[in-house]
Amino acid sequence: MQAGTLYHGDCLDWLEKRPSESVDLVYLDPPFNSKTDYSISREIGSATPAQMPAFSDTWRWDQAAERRVTRIGQAGDHPAHRTVVALRPQLCASGMMAYLSYMAERLAELSRVLKPTGSIYLHCDPSASHYLKLLMDGIFNPRRFLNEIIWRRTSAHSDTKRWGASHDTILFYAVGKEGWAWNQEYIPHDDDYLSQFNRVDPDGRRWQDDSLTATGHSNGGYEYTYKGAKSLWRVSLETMKRLDREASLHFTSTGGIRRNQYLDELPGTPAQGLWTDIPPLNSQSKERLGYPTQKPLALLKRVVSASSRAGDIVLDPFCGCGTTIEAAHQLDRRWVGIDVSAHAINLIAEKRLPRVEMRIEGLPKDLDGARKFASANRLDFEAWAVTRVPGLAPNAARSGDEGIDGRGMLLPFEGVGTAACATVTRLVLGRVRAGKFSLAQLRDFCNVVRSEQAALGVYITLDSAPTAAARRELAGMGRVQVGSRDYPKVQMWSIQDYFEQRLPELPGMADPYTGQPDQPLLFQ
Repeated sequence: MQAGTLYHGDCLDWLEKRPSESVDLVYLDPPFNSKTDYSISREIGSATPAQMPAFSDTWRWDQAAERRVTRIGQAGDHPAHRTVVALRPQLCASGMMAYLSYMAERLAELSRVLKPTGSIYLHCDPSASHYLKLLMDGIFNPRRFLNEIIWRRTSAHSDTKRWGASHDTILFYAVGKEGWAWNQEYIPHDDDYLSQFNRVDPDGRRWQDDSLTATGHSNGGYEYTYKGAKSLWRVSLETMKRLDREASLHFTSTGGIRRNQYLDELPGTPAQGLWTDIPPLNSQSKERLGYPTQKPLALLKRVVSASSRAGDIVLDPFCGCGTTIEAAHQLDRRWVGIDVSAHAINLIAEKRLPRVEMRIEGLPKDLDGARKFASANRLDFEAWAVTRVPGLAPNAARSGDEGIDGRGMLLPFEGVGTAACATVTRLVLGRVRAGKFSLAQLRDFCNVVRSEQAALGVYITLDSAPTAAARRELAGMGRVQVGSRDYPKVQMWSIQDYFEQRLPELPGMADPYTGQPDQPLLFQ
């Protein structure tokens, strides 16, 4: 695993290949066991929304979960052994136990790859945060727990017969006893505090006089006499003399000493464990990509800035649409991202950071790799293949999709229609055939294009070798005029064409995430 690389696949498989003690900071925003299936959906105009499946966050007890729990239970040296063994009788054969065993394997690998001076932030919500805290204690040691951060992820709302659920939890742990990176983050002072700076010097600087006595402070102080004033002071005698030389002391009429505190010298209020100053993304946010569970860039910049240094390695093993990656890039950190979704990897490389040089591993780089990908995981291959066509996004339904694997929308044009049909929708449909070409499936797809009243259709195959019968079928669908040009109503296009840098014959398409004009994919 190398910095500046996006890895497609299960993070456990990739983490096992990474050397021990090689990462400075981990942030992960894994599935929460929220019992929700997430998909990207972007409404474009009044047409059918283009949807992309993201991930399922519904966990069930199955044979794989049973094998995980048994494997950890039999491995006495596994970091999560005691926690999993203790939770198994309480949670039984449940979806929660399946989820926690999944997380236990991956958190154990993350503890291995982190440096002794590293730290980790686990983003979760109340559905499983208490169990995840137990796992983190078991793997990282309870004494390495630093903070439970509460992030207000939404404004107040009313839930049925309970207090409004408006926050997420972020668990912050260090790996070793000392040495982890820490750069204090500050937030702006509130109005009440600012109002205390009610004095202005001749230069227009706002200031207040602040107490220097340590009486009543839990951290103790320094007892001495300075210029006739004896007290338990908050600063040492050396510091008191320096403040005096800098004309920063205020001698009161009663013989006391206070400090002149200037507002412009204060960086702000140190950020606490309650984060209410970073708003969630709303539907109008410029950074919004339409990805479910997308977090604000400001949230990740706070994490990365506080807990790493320039040049450090930042790893996000569930990187989604890449907010951590962008934060690390902007802050001059090296980064590694992993995600099981090919769509998420594409979204980072092609939409979020299209001008950033990066490597992508785990997705096809040539036709032979595409064949292997199709053989190993047909559904993921279909979703990836659809996104090779600019403007198409995978259909949310992975099965029972009536022969539709992708949807997109034409940009608005005047005069979209055919001789037989004066107006049609701007809908464009895609179908992927991962195996041997089937004329019957091509005919079925043509029928779906008709029934959905789509403007155009693209039938995607691995190899570019349409038969004579296929060409006759396509010719029979006719052509559609868009603007001043006409296009085949249904056309065949192949992954071989993609690797030979030939795009399908299509008019301008809308980006399925933004609705803006899409750009042709650069070959990767």
